[in-house]
Amino acid sequence: MVIKVYVASSSGSVAVKKQQQAVVGFLEANRINFQEVDITMLEEQRLWMYRNIPKEKKPEKGNPMPPQIFNEDQYCGDYEDFFQSKENNTVFAFLGLNSPASVTTHIQDL
Repeated sequence: MVIKVYVASSSGSVAVKKQQQAVVGFLEANRINFQEVDITMLEEQRLWMYRNIPKEKKPEKGNPMPPQIFNEDQYCGDYEDFFQSKENNTVFAFLGLNSPASVTTHIQDL
């Protein structure tokens, strides 16, 4: 399973850049396998992202802003969802991953 973080490298918004960096930084720090998908470079990926975000998560006007997070093709959430899961210490569940403790146990069992 690969976590996909949809980002916009050419975003003029400082807030969006900080949010993207926060998500990517957390994934890197926790050694979670992920792929960064730049929607400003790949029109097809941008359209895929827009199509696969649930209706209730789309803004009333305009398009959803990055970062948007998926586990393969399964939508996990946006930055606000990620931030809440981080605050609640439930990021692995949010991402649809096993917690690191269970991964460690599994490796020891081998």
